[in-house]
Amino acid sequence: MTLTLYTYEWLPEFPRGFVRDIRVRWALEELGQSYAVATVPVYPKTDAHRAMQPFTQVPMIEDGDLQLFESGAIVLHLTEGSGLLPPARRATITQWLISALNSVEPSISAWVLTRLAEKLPQFFGPPSPPEVVDHLRKNMDGKLAPLDAILATRDWIAGDFSAADILLADVLRVPAAEGALADYPALTAYVARATARPAFQRAYADHMAHWVAADAARAAPSEGEAR
Repeated sequence: MTLTLYTYEWLPEFPRGFVRDIRVRWALEELGQSYAVATVPVYPKTDAHRAMQPFTQVPMIEDGDLQLFESGAIVLHLTEGSGLLPPARRATITQWLISALNSVEPSISAWVLTRLAEKLPQFFGPPSPPEVVDHLRKNMDGKLAPLDAILATRDWIAGDFSAADILLADVLRVPAAEGALADYPALTAYVARATARPAFQRAYADHMAHWVAADAARAAPSEGEAR
């Protein structure tokens, strides 16, 4: 039975390339596993979406009788027992995967939201005072600096490339896009190394093609209008 990945039906330009369905796409491409894509509207939220994901976010998957949400949980499920999550390294890989989501990503998100508020206050509210932005940047740097030191000594975070690298590299793509990794050469090289992988390239291309198709569908006249 084909696995189904759920993402948003359509989104405006600014989050494209970073919607978290790309993490699932990347894992599936690394595994060579086929999948179908289904969609939910970003607004208005639907009861069907809420039944699958109580916070009405994406991604979600249906894998046989299993419905699952949260990108980390999905990637762990998909990679279980594979070379991306081998039994001998499962604990260490899981440690770093959860660290990426629980320690690193929240500090990045808090700072990036201040950047987005400066650029798009209509979506993200009024800009934060400079002292708040500085505080959040220092907090983020407190996570990035030790990671940079670790990744200066190894290619991947937990031995060979693993499920943890899918999550960590994707988390780090966000500050990289904002120029916040300029002082972290090991992290910059790590993100470049990860995103150069053919599986990521295929996942990214499909992720972006989804939004192009969504734009075309919105631009096409409805059946009633066509008449």
